Amino acid sequence: MILVTGGAGFIGSAIVAELNARGAEDILIVDILDKDEKWKNLRNLRFADYMEADDFSEMVSDSDLELDLEAVIHMGACSDTTERDCSYLVKNNYEFSKLLAGWALENDARFIYASSAATYGDGSQGFVDDEDAIDTLQPLNMYGYSKQMFDLWCKRQGLLDRFVGLKYFNVFGPNEYHKADMRSFVLKAFQQINDTGGVKLFKSHRPDYTDGGQLRDFIYIKDAVDMTLFFLTNPEATGLFNIGTGTARNWNDLAAATFTAMGMEPNIEYIPMPEHLQGKYQYFTQADITKLRTAGYDAETTTLEDAVIDYVQNYLLKEAHLGG
Repeated sequence: MILVTGGAGFIGSAIVAELNARGAEDILIVDILDKDEKWKNLRNLRFADYMEADDFSEMVSDSDLELDLEAVIHMGACSDTTERDCSYLVKNNYEFSKLLAGWALENDARFIYASSAATYGDGSQGFVDDEDAIDTLQPLNMYGYSKQMFDLWCKRQGLLDRFVGLKYFNVFGPNEYHKADMRSFVLKAFQQINDTGGVKLFKSHRPDYTDGGQLRDFIYIKDAVDMTLFFLTNPEATGLFNIGTGTARNWNDLAAATFTAMGMEPNIEYIPMPEHLQGKYQYFTQADITKLRTAGYDAETTTLEDAVIDYVQNYLLKEAHLGG
């Protein structure tokens, strides 16, 4: 059996959908459905069982859960980069991850978990997935630090030669519809364009970047999932790995691609960045994927323009989900 935490969420449900496409259905999904709409991501998926995270944690803590476990793909976390409840982030992103890691070790199961590019902070130290250098990283927000805490714990415990930690960059694509403010810009832009005919982007507060010229490594969900599952079938690959395209593109490019996918000319308005974000905003991210390539992953990533076209035309316009 394969356990997927966060399996009703964005990346988690996309992973389950791809596992289904590859013929795997002996899957236990663990998540917190709560009151949002992510339950809709489950409708197209095939899985053996579902458990709420609290019930699962209690059973693992009490040693009441016995499974023939092949792998744990741990995507479950609070992914809100603006979350200010540090205790909540520690419990969800750090303590729960430690519990799950110990259980995976007890079951001799492959453990693949979601770290984050947010651990790199402002990028001044680069974006190289080098385990030896992670102690020096300075995340800009508590979300990033909660991910950093678990990376560091794995390193201190000597587990990075057994585990795989994946530093996801800016992932976008279908099944993110429930994510409220944490939805990708493509989805927000699509909705803005439908409502107003235009898109708003943050002005730059740095002289070395033009308005809308801030750079990100945007990666399509289908590529991110393919990279993730590479580690399921290549057990010799361990450690921390960046999940990105290796190419930074700016917000103007992403906005233009969205307009093109919708058959419209760009109409962009630049607005001031909120004060609470100005000191915590990443102006540049670009995954160094040399280590991923060296590990043997050789598939080409989807271009930004082609990814946006697929997302808009095959999912957003049809209100479609992955799977089925």
